[in-house]
Amino acid sequence: MNRPSLLALLIALLTAPTSRAQPSPVLGGLDGLYPDLDALYRDLHQHPELSFQEEKTAAKLAERLRKLGFDVTTGVGGTGVVALLRNGPGPTVMLRTDLDALPMEEKTGLPYASKVQVKGGDGQTVPVMHACGHDVHMTVWMGTATLLSRKKDQWKGTLMMVGQPAEEIGAGARKMLADGLFKRFPKPDFAVALHNTTAAPAGRVEYVSGYAMAHVDSVDITLFGKGGHGAYPHTTVDPILIAARTVLALQTLVSREKHPLEPAVVTVGSIHGGTKHNIIPDDVRLQLTVRSYKPEVRKALLEGIERIAKAEALASGATRPPKVDVTEGTPATYNDPALTRRLTEAVVRVLGEKNVGEAQPVMGGEDFSEYGRAGVPAVLLWLGAVEPQRFLQARSGGEPLPSLHSSGFIPDRERTLRTGVTALTTSALELLGKP
Repeated sequence: MNRPSLLALLIALLTAPTSRAQPSPVLGGLDGLYPDLDALYRDLHQHPELSFQEEKTAAKLAERLRKLGFDVTTGVGGTGVVALLRNGPGPTVMLRTDLDALPMEEKTGLPYASKVQVKGGDGQTVPVMHACGHDVHMTVWMGTATLLSRKKDQWKGTLMMVGQPAEEIGAGARKMLADGLFKRFPKPDFAVALHNTTAAPAGRVEYVSGYAMAHVDSVDITLFGKGGHGAYPHTTVDPILIAARTVLALQTLVSREKHPLEPAVVTVGSIHGGTKHNIIPDDVRLQLTVRSYKPEVRKALLEGIERIAKAEALASGATRPPKVDVTEGTPATYNDPALTRRLTEAVVRVLGEKNVGEAQPVMGGEDFSEYGRAGVPAVLLWLGAVEPQRFLQARSGGEPLPSLHSSGFIPDRERTLRTGVTALTTSALELLGKP
């Protein structure tokens, strides 16, 4: 008898039916609900909408929630949805989903692929795709709301469903909070969200305690010089040379000024200057993305960027100081450690230990972080989305997987949705009051 390969054993483990050590009466309704959730997912996937344009998406979700008995308010923070289901005294638990999609052309070849094209903010027609899995998030969120509304005898408190616009541009959470999310509605005792990931196979849930995602800041620098003929550089102050020195010097903020054990990224993603081979321009523009976790590291990086830009300009005899503009993106996502431990222990009891594990922090950003900054203990869990055999083959040197924000991204639909509903419903039940 041939011994099975390690790869085959791993595939068998990951594709085995999910173990549920403590099945819940609430989750018992998932099998019957799933066909409706699958139809909702395909509908959402086929009809994506851009940030702050999610009118039809919000209306679909609001209509379903009203039919389930929720008290629904629309138009919060633009196109946001807030739905409350009050069920006696107990904690208020907020479950958040994002609503928006990306300006990308879908190339998955699926029969329900998006063919949507709309006008973007600049008036140009752009294709639209759910390339970050927000359609997964919305479907899981609605599945959880449905199951909990049908089994109100299993919990006490207030279930607060928040459909948030414009996560992709880092603006929706701030706008909902500014529109009175925690003043017009109950301030929750806890906030929970899921985000799908291609770093884990479908059927698996992962977590990070503490800092999980980064501060994201955008920095625009304009360096000024004195233009002239490329043949006579001595009569000019070359801003392209200033820019080159600045780009290199900026990297010392990470390599030499920051503690080696504190994560940070300074990336110059765009540089624009000049129009022709033999013309030295008057100015050059740089665009940076800056990532960090701790507030003090963020502050030091941003101050250092301005200092270096000014110093390089001064050293080159620039005609005027540079212009440095910082646009706040999203603050770092911090998962409350005690809440993280409580939720993961609950999810382990339902999914089994082999399907729950710790992940590494990442330098991406998520404006779910705003709710934690507003004083609510919050946790964002990762939801594996890749077909398990394909995941293992990629990890073993096979074809690379499409990442989030890729035109080829598509989740392992049923396994991902079922696991997401199971994890989010379990998390809500853990936090809501017991009857």
